[in-house]
Amino acid sequence: MPMNQQEDIPVYLFVGFLEGGKTKFIQETLQDKRFNNGEKTLLLICEEGEEEYDPSQWPGKEKNIIQHVIEDQEDFNEDNLRRILKESGATRVVLEYNGMWTINDLFQNTPMEWAVYQVMCFIDSTTFLNYNANMRSLVVDKVNISELVVFNRFDKTTMDQLEFHKIIRGISRRTQIAYETPEGEVAYDDIQDPLPFDIQADEIIIHDEDYALFYRDIMEEPEKYHGKTVTFKGMAARDKKFPKNVFAAGRNVMTCCVEDIQYCWLVCEWEKSAMFDKRQWVRLTAKIAFERHKLYKNKGPVMHIQSLVLTNPPEQEVATFY
Repeated sequence: MPMNQQEDIPVYLFVGFLEGGKTKFIQETLQDKRFNNGEKTLLLICEEGEEEYDPSQWPGKEKNIIQHVIEDQEDFNEDNLRRILKESGATRVVLEYNGMWTINDLFQNTPMEWAVYQVMCFIDSTTFLNYNANMRSLVVDKVNISELVVFNRFDKTTMDQLEFHKIIRGISRRTQIAYETPEGEVAYDDIQDPLPFDIQADEIIIHDEDYALFYRDIMEEPEKYHGKTVTFKGMAARDKKFPKNVFAAGRNVMTCCVEDIQYCWLVCEWEKSAMFDKRQWVRLTAKIAFERHKLYKNKGPVMHIQSLVLTNPPEQEVATFY
């Protein structure tokens, strides 16, 4: 192994907002001998709530768990984190991340060799709707990368599970959802959430209001679209770096707020691609192939155009998940 090559440091990442239940879950995780079997662990705490850790309940007591608190975001930087880990002698990290710091800040400031193995998000059900209404960008930021979202203090008699479900599904279709009652009972979300278009149809018709869902689904699971035929409306565009028979077709998509609007496009192959010297709205029908393409720098969904006509913009030009 080259001298400058380091092994990955596993990071178990716990995100969410203050009083969301992160500390309680981490405490219980570290009490579980299946997780804490003596491996030296750095417990990095970036947000301190009312609940405190109780090392006396951990196997081996506090000997193999080294706690370190980072209060100021400026101290959450690559050099400092690498130093803290080295001084701890730990071989893995359990990170309780501050809910007001962005995930982008986390990835920009953690050492390259720190590899996130698992992400879980914990949210206080009693404050979630308020957070979502007033700080939606932070909610999206955390949910987007989480494998599981746990809603703590969920009162089934006064709270609408479907309302919570729709908010999470508007952000991610892959994230699992769990609800924990004030009594500690846990139930997993089993609400069926079919796509608003028929993927088994001979021709998959994507209505204007469904483009955001289609784009996210095809980018998350492109294999299932291989060989399918699809029709949708999008904005066609070319870049001078594109091959001569290639153009992009897509829509501006908003996930949570105006600041995060992005042009979400798909690679299209067509012999008349050169006609798009400026952006134009088109309605296209294409056969999809999941294949390697230089614009994806790997495999991705490539639209092989069967028919295309110029058209007017949709009534709502920016696509959303709602």
